[in-house]
Amino acid sequence: MSLPESPSSKIPGFNTRAVHAGQEFEPRTGAVVPPVHFSSTYAQEAIGVLRAGYEYGRGTNPTRDSLQDQLAALEGGTAAFSFSSGLAAEDSMIRALTRPGDHIVLGNDAYGGTYRLISRVLGEWGIGNTPVDMSNLDAVAAAVAASKTRLVWVETPSNPMMKITDIAALAKVAHDAGALLVVDNTFASPYLQNPLALGADVVVHSTTKYIGGHSDVVGGAIIVNDAELAEKIGFVQFAVGAISGPMDAFLTTRGLKTLGVRMDRHSDNAQAVAEWLLQRPEVEAVLYPGLPSHPGHELAKKQMKKFGGMISVQFKGGEAAARKVAESTSVFTLAESLGGIESLMNYPSEMTHASVKGTELAVPVNLIRLSCGIEDVEDLIADLEQAFSRIEAAPGESGS
Repeated sequence: MSLPESPSSKIPGFNTRAVHAGQEFEPRTGAVVPPVHFSSTYAQEAIGVLRAGYEYGRGTNPTRDSLQDQLAALEGGTAAFSFSSGLAAEDSMIRALTRPGDHIVLGNDAYGGTYRLISRVLGEWGIGNTPVDMSNLDAVAAAVAASKTRLVWVETPSNPMMKITDIAALAKVAHDAGALLVVDNTFASPYLQNPLALGADVVVHSTTKYIGGHSDVVGGAIIVNDAELAEKIGFVQFAVGAISGPMDAFLTTRGLKTLGVRMDRHSDNAQAVAEWLLQRPEVEAVLYPGLPSHPGHELAKKQMKKFGGMISVQFKGGEAAARKVAESTSVFTLAESLGGIESLMNYPSEMTHASVKGTELAVPVNLIRLSCGIEDVEDLIADLEQAFSRIEAAPGESGS
């Protein structure tokens, strides 16, 4: 199942595509914003004779199709699929492309929800997995060769350790072994990085994050540029039904139109915050690829447009210091998720990555993750500064 190509997908500029791909005006009234189609079913001209291919809402919906066209145009794919959540997208894609007995090699600092899905849900279905350091291509190749590997799965930048992986090199390792490369591009977004152009076979997004951008809709997406993969994924999406609803698709489309503008601000704010953090005596390490000291800095410069809005910070004061900062901010909100216009702070060990505690994917307890929003950067830094002052004001606290 591949989607019809929109003329707007040929428009070269990213921001122009974001505004116009899949967003042709409504022809009857000329409405510039396409209407939201809530109908669950469609009148047929005769038995089996459909109007523009529309039959039933689980299979097709004009609002969802518009979003999918938009996503494909921005990621450089030929087909995109919009799901009810990022994990629903991952689950459907894995079921479409693997069979019991197959193996997935994934990063050893993957998102906790992805690892939980692969290990605890799909593991019961007979899918094996091996976590490995994706920056070590020899280790990846060895892990791929050791089993019947169907998918090599990477996040770059990774969540939350902010590791950068060479997508083109990893694609070669996967393809040499007859496997497919899946890239979770959530942290970078299509504005900063296009994995399909670097050799990846499948791109995954939690559209809840930067693509939606306003913390008001949950969704996921898969983008490919291979007709066979598209047909398999499209069939499972239709058969299983984990689709995004019309209003969710509309909200995601609305957010996606301003992605480029927002990512510029997210990236600029994060760069300034990371440079400020680097000077703080309370900080043990600043994990941000925009810093020359980051081991993946040069590679990130090569395969990303900017460095994104995500920063992870480790504290010399250990768990107590991290918890104190996480619970002491006011502009940064302590919450799950990321990528919204508002700045969020997360303590991964007990929040987003609690499901990997006790495994090799466990997150250091002295680490907090920052999602820098689009507020005035001076206010973000001032908020962190007052929170840092509380570490000194409360020596010996357990932080619990």
